[in-house]
Amino acid sequence: MAGAKGQNATVFSAGLRRRIVYYFPTIAIAVAVILLWEFIVLIFNIQQFLLPKPSAIFAEFMLQVDLWLAPNERSILFDASGATFWEAIGGFVIGCGGGILIALITSRWTIVSEATMPFAIAANSVPIIAFAPIMNNWFGITNPASKMAIVAIIVFFPTMINTVRGLTLVDVEQLELMRSYAAKPAHVMFNLRIPNALPYIFSALRVASALSLIGAVVAEFFGGPRATLGVYITQQASDFDFAKAWTAILMASIIGIAFYLVVLIMERRLMPWHVSLRGD
Repeated sequence: MAGAKGQNATVFSAGLRRRIVYYFPTIAIAVAVILLWEFIVLIFNIQQFLLPKPSAIFAEFMLQVDLWLAPNERSILFDASGATFWEAIGGFVIGCGGGILIALITSRWTIVSEATMPFAIAANSVPIIAFAPIMNNWFGITNPASKMAIVAIIVFFPTMINTVRGLTLVDVEQLELMRSYAAKPAHVMFNLRIPNALPYIFSALRVASALSLIGAVVAEFFGGPRATLGVYITQQASDFDFAKAWTAILMASIIGIAFYLVVLIMERRLMPWHVSLRGD
């Protein structure tokens, strides 16, 4: 028993060292950029309303954390972050779920897939800000559904296109093997096409996790409740309180990174067999 525990500890420490070495360049570059930013603001005496120092942004962020943790206080920043996060989550689930569902339907019939793909690509090229006033008019400017609809439109087409590619670009020899066993179309779909499409789907979901938060914040620039990140950033910038505006941007970045990591963890749990994850 003691030997097994010692072996597990050795494997864990080796894996930890490997991850530290892997992520060290990224961490070092991030720290260097922050320090350079701080020194440039100090050396050139850049005014705070033009570009606040990272230390000022961090101090404002910690102030908001203290307000959030205080029993009788409320942090507008954290309330806004929660509202924007749920808008992004709702749009992500609707858009990605719809994209995968439509891809499953269209990939079953090649002629339907080829006919709909040009329309999907054309719709994906429309600037998302063109939809914001329309969605606000349909659902109401303060209704979270208007922002969810915009996020859903953003993530729908990349998810659909990637899923269709994964479902259709299967190995011909594997497909012929299943047909030689007289496999039903449903068996081919669940045992060959969907496993083949999983890397494509998760590639789209990783991109969509970042796009969903961007879409929610940009949609809020066109109006919404005050307790949302987009409106909060707009109001603080109009008041020339850029430390608070940058704090909201920092919060959006933290949420986006956390969202991306959740998708990455799901990918590792659902497809550990994939060649890109075997090294872990």
